[in-house]
Amino acid sequence: MSQENGRGPDRADAEERQRTTTKVVLISVVAAIGGFLFGFDTAVVNGAVDAVAEEFRLAAGLKGFAVSCALLGAAVGAWFAGRLADRFGRKAVMVIAGALFAVSAVGSAFAFGVWDLILWRVVGGVGVGIASVIAPTYIAEVAPAHIRGRLASLQQLAITVGIFAALLSDAFIANTAGGASETTWFGWDAWRWMFVVGVIPSLVWALLALQIPESPRYLIAQGKTQRAGEVLREVLGTRSLEAVQRKVADIKNSMRREDEPSLRDLRGPKFGLLPIVWVGILLSVLQQGIGINVIFYYSTTLWKAVGFDESDAFTTSVITSVTNVVVTFIAIATVDRIGRKPLLTVGSAGMFLSLTVMAIAFSQASGSGQDVSLPQPWGTIGVIAANVYVISFGATWGPVVWVLLGEMFPNRIRAAGLAVAAAAQWLANFAISTSFPSLAKLGLQYAYGLYAVIALLSFVFVRRAVQETKGRELEEIGAETTSTAP
Repeated sequence: MSQENGRGPDRADAEERQRTTTKVVLISVVAAIGGFLFGFDTAVVNGAVDAVAEEFRLAAGLKGFAVSCALLGAAVGAWFAGRLADRFGRKAVMVIAGALFAVSAVGSAFAFGVWDLILWRVVGGVGVGIASVIAPTYIAEVAPAHIRGRLASLQQLAITVGIFAALLSDAFIANTAGGASETTWFGWDAWRWMFVVGVIPSLVWALLALQIPESPRYLIAQGKTQRAGEVLREVLGTRSLEAVQRKVADIKNSMRREDEPSLRDLRGPKFGLLPIVWVGILLSVLQQGIGINVIFYYSTTLWKAVGFDESDAFTTSVITSVTNVVVTFIAIATVDRIGRKPLLTVGSAGMFLSLTVMAIAFSQASGSGQDVSLPQPWGTIGVIAANVYVISFGATWGPVVWVLLGEMFPNRIRAAGLAVAAAAQWLANFAISTSFPSLAKLGLQYAYGLYAVIALLSFVFVRRAVQETKGRELEEIGAETTSTAP
């Protein structure tokens, strides 16, 4: 009897830790729905773009801008997200982003011309940019250190699932109507339904965001230390009042300052910014500079070149998106065991090798522009290399960069630092996506060769500049980055 009583508290502690872990996972999943909208919004337009171009008689340049303009909106949203999050709170900004998604979906569906479609696409892009900042910020601030990497990886998993869901949604609507330009339910064009479907996850995210607790670090910044302590006990399972008070004090000390947080706090001696901010910016730029979105935005050229019929483009795109979803689980399973830095270096090496092989394969191509073709065995080699590339990115750089961006900045500048880094990422995405067609005209071997060089640079950068954050408290990371800044 006494032995059972002796084990009772241990059993109770284990049960409470289990409940706490479940609660943290659930609220992190809610935050990560922003990543789902991020992926859905950037992919859903691909199924509608040809029908939109036909409807509004768009030239190639304007057609491309109608797709990529959302990336510019995302850069704007990311830039202001940190300031909004520090002023109004993480929860409120999630609701704002969800509302922008919903408005964009409805506006795009009712578009009567290309310019108002572009306007609504930009509005949606602003929501995407806000979500890309607020979701990893919130998850990093509520997650226990020992599982923070896995929970932050949910952001990238949600992005990949959002891309997949958009492809399936577009295909279902187009197949039901007989084509994206055909009419379907209530006499609407199918492409308009593709956009309006985005209202559903947008409203779900906004409503769920109202149910989760506010970030304890934001609450402390607002002087609401009692509520912050309650949240810490709720999500981290800290039973001791003394331990909660100690944690609150650590957070408060790491955020100590005399005025309101702003982008001015990012200023430093290295080209006008703090070194840690430059690390975040370069991580973001390199993540896009290795050309991953070329695979998702312009995959048809690759698949046609290696022998696939154009009618199979959807199938091959779905296979690629499923691969991207599956390999994200590798990062979730390993990021808190292996660490952030080792995963990034392995990913850089894998991408460099696979991109180099793709460049060599396409140097054997005949034809030009959209009509290139690869002789065997180079066609098969190119397909294998492309999938190795997607795996190398999806298991490492895709999720791990978002993990690092959410945790690498000191508490007092986290939202602002992540905002600048995310804005840089969206601008890099825009630059890579819009420059690829011109590079492809010169020859796909030059495009993939350039991305291979950038992948090699990413390997060197990670080895020299990125600090490991595995298993460490945010306050400890923040103190080190502040003390080591010149």
